[in-house]
Amino acid sequence: MKITRMAAGTAVLVLTGSALAGCAGAAADDTVAVAVGYQSKTINTVTAGTLMRELGLLEKHLDEAAQKSGKAYEISWHDFASGPPLTAEMIAEKVDIGSMGDYPLSVNGAKSATLGAAKTRWVSVTGYNLDGALNQIVVPTDSTATTLNDLDGQVVSTSLGSTAHGNLVRALDGAGMSPGDIDILGQDPPVGMTSLESKQVAALAQFVPFPQKAVFEGTGRLLHNGKTGTPTFHGVVANEKYIEENPEVMTAFLAAQKEATEYLQEHPLEAAEKVAAATGLPPELVYLYNGPNGAVTFDLTIKPQLVDAVKQGLPFLKDLGSLEELDVDAFVDEGPLKEIYGADYAKVQADTVNASAITGHDEVCDREVEEAATASEAWPAGSATTKVAATPTCLLMLVAKGGEYRSLYVPDTASGTRIFGQFATWVVDPALGEAEKMLPFATVGDAEAYAAEHAGAEVLGYDEALESVRAP
Repeated sequence: MKITRMAAGTAVLVLTGSALAGCAGAAADDTVAVAVGYQSKTINTVTAGTLMRELGLLEKHLDEAAQKSGKAYEISWHDFASGPPLTAEMIAEKVDIGSMGDYPLSVNGAKSATLGAAKTRWVSVTGYNLDGALNQIVVPTDSTATTLNDLDGQVVSTSLGSTAHGNLVRALDGAGMSPGDIDILGQDPPVGMTSLESKQVAALAQFVPFPQKAVFEGTGRLLHNGKTGTPTFHGVVANEKYIEENPEVMTAFLAAQKEATEYLQEHPLEAAEKVAAATGLPPELVYLYNGPNGAVTFDLTIKPQLVDAVKQGLPFLKDLGSLEELDVDAFVDEGPLKEIYGADYAKVQADTVNASAITGHDEVCDREVEEAATASEAWPAGSATTKVAATPTCLLMLVAKGGEYRSLYVPDTASGTRIFGQFATWVVDPALGEAEKMLPFATVGDAEAYAAEHAGAEVLGYDEALESVRAP
C-alpha cells in the first residue's frame, strides 16, 4: 500500500503489489482510479468523506475487493467547500463519487442526466433532519432582531441555490414574509461568516456547521432554529457508467460508509475529535451536530420522506434557473445499498429514530436518562467521556456543583434540536417540577413567546439560569 500526497486537499493511495494477496501483481490497465469528492467542513457528510478517510475504511474495503478482482485501486480524495464545484468536477468526469446537500444533489442529477458518460445516480444518504434544522439563521450577537419580521428590508447572506437558501425562503413564508421583503446576498459560507462578524449583513442563513459555529465563536446568535417541517439531508451520488463498470468499488464505498456510520454512533466523542483534527473545526461544534441526539441522524438508507423533499424542492430550483427537469424516481438507485443491507434494508429504511442516543444515569437528579426530548449532556474539560443529565435543569444543577466544562448540550424546548446550553436563552417556569423548571431555547423570540404564554415564567441568560439552581 503506497500513499502519495499530490496537493493540498488531495491524496492518492494505490493498492498494488503486496496489497493483492495471492496475486503476482496488477497490470497497468488493471488499475482502477477511484476519485472521491467530499466536503470536509460540511460535517454531516463525514461518513462519506472525512471520517471514512481518517479511519482508512475505503482502503480497507477496496483491499478486500482487490483480493477477489486482482485489480489495483488508486484512490484520490478531493475536498470541496460546497456542492456546486463538486458537481462541476463530476460533470467533467474528474470525480466518480461525491457527497453533497439535497439541493446541489438535485442539480447534480438534473445537469448530468443528458450527458451520457457523466450521468449520475443517487446511491445513499449520509445524514438527515426531518424538520429541516440542519439549516439555521443567525444574527450578530448584539442585534436587536428577535423574529424574522425584524429582518424586513435588511440584507441576509446565504449561498444561492443551496438548501440553506430554500430553507430561508420557507422560513420567511412561515413568518408571513416573502424573499422580496429582504435583500438576499449570495455568498459562500466563509464569506458570509465574515460579513456577519463585521456586521455587513443583518443575518446569515446557512447549512451546517456555520450557524452554530458563529454561535460557538461568539459572533452570532440564532434567530431561527431552522425547523420548517421540510426534511433536509446530505447524500452520495455516483457516476452511473463508472459504477456499472466497477460495481465492486461502489460496494466497497458503501460498506466503508456503513462502517464509518457505525463507528460514529458507537464512538461519538472519538469521531468528533478525529473530524476536528482533520478539519480545524472545534470538536465541541462537531459533537453538537454529530453526537448522541444530535441534529443529524446518520443513516445510509434513502427514505421516502427524503425523496419527497427532493421533489418539493424542484419548483424552487426551477424558478432560480438551477435546473430544468429531474426524474427523481429514476435518479434514485437503491440497488447497491440493498446488496449491503440485504433483507434488513426495508426495516432500516422505515426507521427514523436516531440510533445515537444519550443514555445513562443522572447522578445529580438520581434518575435514568431515557427521554430524548429532555436528555442533556456536559463535556467536562480534560475528560474523554461526557456526563449525562435527565433534563436541562439537572444539567444546570450538575454544572452548579463546580468543575470546568468544554461545552453543554441541551434540546431546544421549541424544536427539540440539540443546541449549546451555555449559549441558550433560558426560561424558568415555576409551574413545573424542580427538575424540569429550567427550559433552554435556541432563540430569544421563542423564549419570550413561551414566557408570555405562561404566567410567572421569566426569561434568563445562561449565567442567571445557572445561579438560580445553585444551592443556597
